[in-house]
Amino acid sequence: MRESRPSATAQRVALRRAAHQFLDDPRVLDDPIALPIVGAEAEAALRSSERLATRASRYLRAFMVARSRYAEDELARAINRGASQYVILGAGLDTFAYRNPYPESVLRVFEVDHPNTQAWKQGRLEAAGIPIPGSLSFAPVDFEKQSLSEGLEKAGYKPDRATFFSWLGVTMYLTQAAVLSTFGLIAKTPRGGGVVFDYAVPRASLGWMRRLVFDRLARRVAAAGEPFQTFFDPTTLAAELTEMGFGDMEDLGGEEINARYFKNRKDGLTVGGGLARLMSAQV
Repeated sequence: MRESRPSATAQRVALRRAAHQFLDDPRVLDDPIALPIVGAEAEAALRSSERLATRASRYLRAFMVARSRYAEDELARAINRGASQYVILGAGLDTFAYRNPYPESVLRVFEVDHPNTQAWKQGRLEAAGIPIPGSLSFAPVDFEKQSLSEGLEKAGYKPDRATFFSWLGVTMYLTQAAVLSTFGLIAKTPRGGGVVFDYAVPRASLGWMRRLVFDRLARRVAAAGEPFQTFFDPTTLAAELTEMGFGDMEDLGGEEINARYFKNRKDGLTVGGGLARLMSAQV
């Protein structure tokens, strides 16, 4: 991301989650904070936008709400295994901490993001009158330049407690070394935790039509100063995570996501494109 500016992709993701609240029925992600956090002006623009009805826009919106729902579903399972901390890596305008159904004694939430994006988010929260709960701590970290573990511990994270991590919409924008290093850190956390993340597949693995979609999206994020950098082959990635010590992995492509979250819908909302996948892994 560009220095001194919030993440452009974080803004776009938040707008799509917000649009889901009034465009799609039933909601995959029921989020009463999604619209207030983007603000009244952005909401008005969304409600008058015709671009949200395009096939590409619907595919993207479906994937973004599905991955957030999946992360929260897997968090619930991790809490049942004994996890008591939830770390949201690259939090952007994620709203879980502000509608967290668990008491502070059960779950402590840590939002990790670039300092510029985090400061921007705190401004959005203040403008919307959204209170910061006592169960939440902010941990400003530049993934490429700073230690994640150091940033977390400064925020009050307890490394001896089982922790669940979500890492959505981030891995494709970092170097492969930074991504694998973060997975290595998560793999060393106490048993009972785990991670949910999404990742982009290599362009060469796509058919020609999907390559055109890939190229269009790649140009858009590059123009915003956040180019794609890292891609993973599903089989190779699973082997690397297994070697690190992860287990009970689940890797979801478009068909699996649609079967789980978009089955029998009357509005036709669905995940498509095949450019990215969702994965969970336990420690």
